[in-house]
Amino acid sequence: MALLTLSNAHLAYGHVALLDHTGFSLEAGERVGLIGRNGTGKSSLLKIIAGLEKPDDGTLQLQQGLRLALVAQEPVLDPEASVFDAVSVGLAEVKALRERYEAHDAHDDLDAIQTRIEAMDGWTWEQRVTETLERLQLAPDAQVGPLSGGTKKRVALAQALVAAPDVLLLDEPTNHLDLDAIRWLEELLKAFRGSVLLITHDRAFLDAVSTRIVELDRGVLRSYPGNFAAYEATKQRELADEALYNARQEKLLAQEEVWVRQGVEARRTRSVARIKRLEVLRAQRAARRDSVGRVSLEVDAGSRSGKIVAELEGVSKAYGDKTIVRDFSATLLRGDKVGLIGANGAGKTTLLKLILGTLAPDSGTVRTGSNLQVAYFDQMREVLNLDATLADTISPGSEWVEIAGQRKHVMSYLGDFLFAPARANSPVRSLSGGERNRLLLARLFAKPANVLVLDEPTNDLDIDTLELLEELLQTYPGTVFLVSHDRRFLDNVVTSTIVHEGDGRWREYEGSVEDWLLQAERARALQATAARRAGAAPSVVAAPAPVAAAPVKRAKLSFKEQRELDALPARIEALEAEQRTLGEQLGGTALYAEAPQRVAEVQARYARIEEELMAALERWEVLGSR
Repeated sequence: MALLTLSNAHLAYGHVALLDHTGFSLEAGERVGLIGRNGTGKSSLLKIIAGLEKPDDGTLQLQQGLRLALVAQEPVLDPEASVFDAVSVGLAEVKALRERYEAHDAHDDLDAIQTRIEAMDGWTWEQRVTETLERLQLAPDAQVGPLSGGTKKRVALAQALVAAPDVLLLDEPTNHLDLDAIRWLEELLKAFRGSVLLITHDRAFLDAVSTRIVELDRGVLRSYPGNFAAYEATKQRELADEALYNARQEKLLAQEEVWVRQGVEARRTRSVARIKRLEVLRAQRAARRDSVGRVSLEVDAGSRSGKIVAELEGVSKAYGDKTIVRDFSATLLRGDKVGLIGANGAGKTTLLKLILGTLAPDSGTVRTGSNLQVAYFDQMREVLNLDATLADTISPGSEWVEIAGQRKHVMSYLGDFLFAPARANSPVRSLSGGERNRLLLARLFAKPANVLVLDEPTNDLDIDTLELLEELLQTYPGTVFLVSHDRRFLDNVVTSTIVHEGDGRWREYEGSVEDWLLQAERARALQATAARRAGAAPSVVAAPAPVAAAPVKRAKLSFKEQRELDALPARIEALEAEQRTLGEQLGGTALYAEAPQRVAEVQARYARIEEELMAALERWEVLGSR
């Protein structure tokens, strides 16, 4: 039975219907990812379900006693409050009931109040807050105001979780969170006992968390079982079918329009039924809401830079007692696409400035390449003048933009980024967060540059725009430095990663984020194995070292161990093949449609294979070293 049901919902602002008489339901235990283009009404739908807004038409039915908690995209917290007090706001009802019970007001029904407190587990609410803060690694006495955006997001999550809601509503929960925090949130949501409805454009996060995808497309909610990969496969087929149907309808309408305009002889013999069919076709064509436009991205790569973009050797940088970069060396070449990965505050921006030569190191040398033209995308959007118009932001004092040697009118250029001509003279402050990001990209790509520095470009961008930005960066001939916590975006763009490993140390890894995670996981596993082996060795009293120690003879492998070593490559290959097969099943739609009861079993086997693979690789390393 559904926990909540929204029926025949209609919501419109002006002439555009955000919800066009559509419906939605949420079952117990579901984790639903709500996706759609920017401005389609996803946040409005979440507020309607949370009871903060009402639709123009339609009904919302909730199970009796259902508890909901909403974590907004930009949570509103009292900056003067402590973290403990801010989180306790989630238990405002319980606190009020306790206060009424302890006041012993003669007009109150104390038995009823006591029953309600016990039902809500209200006698120990302070303990619940403390336990939640420990789980989320939050300091209870810290003041909310000075906290970072990611920490404030954790406080808002804690505020929702202490209320033990049946339904958790999350609007862009991964914004301001680093990779480690996002992976922590994934585990938290997968272990959450209630239902989850979340809005996010992080495709890797959707793949890891969601059990169903709901798309808000042109006012209608469409449901797709499975994770985001399964949705992508199904959606591709749907769009192809829709395009084919529309093409046929257009052809039929064109034929009927020609027929009805034929000469007198044709008009004498035309049938009433055929004319009615033409009227129906016209009405259908007028009522049809075509797919929304797509951003058209093009970047001027400027003149060619030198082969070496930057060469760093033994570079260190510190602020006071805190070392941001310690003894870092790297050579970055033209055409490299480098992802910078690290927790918030690790020093990614400082390292970027060192690489580009805009900040001098305390020690070590930095040599920058010749003819560098750098374009910088700022995650805080500080370069945008909120009072300037969109046209002036793109091309101040001119109606034309030059892209790759071709002139384009500023109205047409803004149209490529889905800004209507009527909005060209609107101030920047009238734009939403996603629209400001699009405008910043438009401004960035209007300048010739052979080095692109993108600092969190994915925040607030919808999935379609993210995919087009990926395609642009993949084919861009210049050099890209990318700071992002969107794993899928990084995987699809970067050729190497520079990762913060603590205490100011940075290390470069070849490949994508997944390659880095795999290498780091295997390194940790080997270190753990070595530590266990060292810990298991009996402690002996150290003897004086001989003047010339005899070479240590390595023990030969036994016959059984040699056979095991010979068989390990085939076993590792078989495990990897099985893992790929299961990954394809989980990413497709057939498993969810034909055997949904096997989904949990396949997911569990997929996780076990990873453990078996790590064990086999460790064993191969141990036997091979002997």
